[in-house]
Amino acid sequence: MADLSDEAEAFLTVNPDVKTLDAFIIDLCGNPVGKRYPATDIPKLFSDGSTMCAAMQLTDAQGVSWDTLGYGFSDGDPDCPCWPVPGTLRPVPWASEPRAQCLMRLTEADRTTPIWFEPRTVLERVVAHFADLGLKPVVALELEFYLIDRERNGEGGPQHALLPGQGGIRSSAGQVFNMSVMDAFAPVVDAIAAACKDQGVPVTTIAKEYGVGQFEFNLAHLSDPVAAADHGVLQRRIVREVARVQGYDATFMSKPFAEDSGSGLQVNLSIQDSDGNIFDPRRTDGDARLGHAIAGMQAMLAESFAIFAPNLNAYRRFEPDQFTPVTSDWGENNRSVAFRVPASDPENRRIEHRAAGAEANPYLVTAAVLAAAHHGLTNTLTPTAEGTGNVGAEIDPSMPLQLWTALDRFQAAKVLPDYFGARYIEAYAHVKQSEFESFMTAILPREHAWYL
Repeated sequence: MADLSDEAEAFLTVNPDVKTLDAFIIDLCGNPVGKRYPATDIPKLFSDGSTMCAAMQLTDAQGVSWDTLGYGFSDGDPDCPCWPVPGTLRPVPWASEPRAQCLMRLTEADRTTPIWFEPRTVLERVVAHFADLGLKPVVALELEFYLIDRERNGEGGPQHALLPGQGGIRSSAGQVFNMSVMDAFAPVVDAIAAACKDQGVPVTTIAKEYGVGQFEFNLAHLSDPVAAADHGVLQRRIVREVARVQGYDATFMSKPFAEDSGSGLQVNLSIQDSDGNIFDPRRTDGDARLGHAIAGMQAMLAESFAIFAPNLNAYRRFEPDQFTPVTSDWGENNRSVAFRVPASDPENRRIEHRAAGAEANPYLVTAAVLAAAHHGLTNTLTPTAEGTGNVGAEIDPSMPLQLWTALDRFQAAKVLPDYFGARYIEAYAHVKQSEFESFMTAILPREHAWYL
């Protein structure tokens, strides 16, 4: 890995008061896990790297290692080299003392080869397929989340956030796109946006979403899908930490409130060649290539669903008439479909992949979306007829809308292993199956209420 001493020196010159550094990887579940170093260690870390437990990339949502493929217990739980990701050394504006942070990468013992089961590496492998064709994916992520009260209700569940300056009144209506609600939450929304700017995370549009206290921060379109996913994981950390400082909690849980809209992670994709956007309708093959990419997404949706919806709660998001995909339809300017072609000018024509829940791993989601588009393009697949009107009124019974069904389809995948690798399919499925089985060992309160 490259010696990044110059980057560290330049940062410390501008930020001489920094006392600590948070250096972390993003695990299988999309969570930051790492170590805090004194600032005096920054130059050495950026020149020589450090070490971290390799099996941290195969832990479940609770951080439990299940000895997946023999990593964690069978191999003695070894450390492996880890290195800063260039360009991610940034200040932490919400910290109580001057602090920095950076993303890290894991490598094999040779200190060069990326660990094969790191989600960021999985995405890099998929992106390489496009480079072989002379194509460059352009990606932007859209993440929805809820601001919620720091206190839980009597059953341990979330409560809607208190409206700032309203004398303890809770927000009680979704009021989608309502600017007065945006203004009411301006202190925390503006603080999140400012922190994103400080950390180089390019936020574009901010919107009040359908749910009570639900917001969406859109990210800029980038011709580097890995960097776009980096921004997604960093934005989630920013939102959670800034919200906490502002007196709230923030959750990217797919369905924190049964009565409110779920939170999604939409991936917007266009693809460039030497002449521009290959989906541009003014090109002779623009419509055809758009269709091929969509057809690939349709073909691979079911076998990839366990990536898009990685836990039991994520499946509660998929309901009729909720603007979540319950079929594999596509359509122009239609939010009831799985694959939406938003209204745009021709050079920015794109596909919005709408299946993923907000808590899904951005690297793996982006990798699955790109793999499907590549599959459709290289095999010149044909999509279904365009869906019109509300295609989400009824659930398509072929959709794997339960976790156990999705994991079965994932393990039986025919195409995804060509992109993710058969070992990664096996590893991911083992972690999520183990997590689900552990979750189900507890007797749920409703079991007592219904069956005691």
